[in-house]
Amino acid sequence: MKCLWVILLLPFTFPVFGQKQDTVRVLPEVVIRSYESDRPLLEVPASVGLVLNTDLTRFSNTSIVSAVNTLPGIRMEERSPGSYRFSIRGSSLRSPFGVRNVKVYWNELPVTDAGGNTYLNQFDANAIDQIEIIKGPGSSVYGSGTGGVILLKSPEPVMQKKLTGGWLEGSYGQRNYQIALQAGEENSTHYLSYQHQQSDGYREQTRMVSDQFISTHRLSVSDKEELEAAIFYTDLYYQTPGGLTQAEYDADPRQARTGSAFQPSAIVANAGVSLKSFYTGISNQYQFTPQVHNRTGVYGNFVQFENPSIRNYERRSEQNHGVRSVTDFTFNLGDWQAKLIGGGELMSGFSPIKNYQNLQGFPGALLGDDEVKTLQYNVFGQGEFTKKDWILTGGLSVNWVGYKLLALSNDPVQQQQVSYDPIVAPRLAVLKKINKALSAYGNISWGFAPPTLAEVIPSNGIFNNSLEAEKGVQFEIGTRGYFLNRKFFVDAAVYHFALDQTIVVRRADDGADYFVNAGATDQNGIEVLLHWQPSIHPSVFTHFKIWTGVTLNDYKFVDYVKGSDFYGGNALTGVPGEILTGGLDMEFQKGFYWHLTVNYTSSMPLDDANSVFANSYTLLGSRLGYKSSFIAGMPINFFVGGDNLLDEVYSLGNDLNAFGGRYFNAAAGRNYYAGIQFDLSLSRSK
Repeated sequence: MKCLWVILLLPFTFPVFGQKQDTVRVLPEVVIRSYESDRPLLEVPASVGLVLNTDLTRFSNTSIVSAVNTLPGIRMEERSPGSYRFSIRGSSLRSPFGVRNVKVYWNELPVTDAGGNTYLNQFDANAIDQIEIIKGPGSSVYGSGTGGVILLKSPEPVMQKKLTGGWLEGSYGQRNYQIALQAGEENSTHYLSYQHQQSDGYREQTRMVSDQFISTHRLSVSDKEELEAAIFYTDLYYQTPGGLTQAEYDADPRQARTGSAFQPSAIVANAGVSLKSFYTGISNQYQFTPQVHNRTGVYGNFVQFENPSIRNYERRSEQNHGVRSVTDFTFNLGDWQAKLIGGGELMSGFSPIKNYQNLQGFPGALLGDDEVKTLQYNVFGQGEFTKKDWILTGGLSVNWVGYKLLALSNDPVQQQQVSYDPIVAPRLAVLKKINKALSAYGNISWGFAPPTLAEVIPSNGIFNNSLEAEKGVQFEIGTRGYFLNRKFFVDAAVYHFALDQTIVVRRADDGADYFVNAGATDQNGIEVLLHWQPSIHPSVFTHFKIWTGVTLNDYKFVDYVKGSDFYGGNALTGVPGEILTGGLDMEFQKGFYWHLTVNYTSSMPLDDANSVFANSYTLLGSRLGYKSSFIAGMPINFFVGGDNLLDEVYSLGNDLNAFGGRYFNAAAGRNYYAGIQFDLSLSRSK
């Protein structure tokens, strides 16, 4: 904890040397896409977290978890290599695993399926160049959901031919290599890449192997029209070790879940997940007039999913497709500049789901045979009005989703269905530019989040048509600004989120998941991000930055009753009260660089009764490298690094409300990695 406070206090105690503007880069101003804004961050009246490629390179290139967790208000968990959970302002309460109640887009097309689930592990870290994260309800533009929105962007091809690649080896059998070909001409660009990753894992039964192929192509048809096409294929397999009790976790955190007289161990069951995913999308942008622009995209995603678990062996063949179209119209209205946006999404899904007995990792007798159809749509509109230093934004959407289940294994065949009435979700925001480098904003946003398919048909196999949709409203104020000749940047927000009919996960005595509405919750938070990039010893440093992130959460159940127990006033399950991050980024004139990072996460309740808590932990990471161009036309980057250098024993990805006290999934201890990256130009020199 002491080392963390040193990092946090550095921005306020380090002396400033030399203020030569032309020798050290100033903090850049980034243009973002959130809420279809296409504005600099200072002009966006919402709390948006941003992970750039430079943030990803502070860590190994095997995962985005550590980079995402530097952002205030964001918590990404990894139960075992390849198994992710994503929480924006506490939104993971209803996700025993995977990503739910968070809408995810890749190159502006939905990746989240019609049933509300996202396989975020489809993406290799090397295939992501930038991440924008909208904190809180984004329903006014992005449809149903109260947990936020993630916008992923693939690497942007350059206007030349070049070959890039890399290789990494690390502790616990970690290995990663990738190669990418980029080609760019005046009217078209193309990006083609392949990545392979594998790991033996820290715990027993945590081996992971992943292969991914990505192709993106952009073609300028005319001065008015542009086409984009994107394809990715992912073949992922990872083992699942299962949760441990406190006694097991204390005795040996590396062990897998043990068996009993009624259930096999994770090893005997050969518990794991096999995921094969093929996604393709095509987008067209057309500029009808200087004032009217449209972007329309269609996509399809086919997923083969197999999950031998301790309970059963599940097989799914998921087919999802959809369309998203957005039209914007800009004009002047007196002294105001106006931009009107209108559009919609239509998403359809079909999932045959079969459950078998699990015979040590192979399917046995058929237990259930279901077919599920899902249909979801949202229609939205938004207006932005700008006058001098004021920006006013108003938007709303109408959202609907419905599920149909055909239970083929029942005799007679049974059909069930449930739908959720269309809900209007508005958003109002105002921003005031105090000067060219400082702004303040406030917003009110409503969210609507119907149960996902995995909650309507949970792992206990019982169709749950009694779940109510979550509804909530968030009040937020914030400020952003640059100081000291744009060397210092601050982004701070305070919010209150009132959520009704909160959905929480429960577990039966056989380990099956099911979900209930837990009444209302109050979620209050403070988030602060600070960057300081002084001009310090320009003869030594080409880049020097100190950064700090602070997250303070006060999340409570309001009127939650379970049986005869009243949980009102209890802290919200799975949400830490404090998260503090910080770090140093240094690049030297001679080509060396060093990144130092630290993350402190406080204790958090693991059950709704607040009877069990996960311990706090502090993670220290470091990456040291050397960049050189000693081979003409081929810059090379050598690096070594380590994570969890304090060798903390901690659980990253706790099983909430776990039956039998199996809450804990231990993360890796102290580990190291080393690698090399190259960048080879294939263009002919003129």
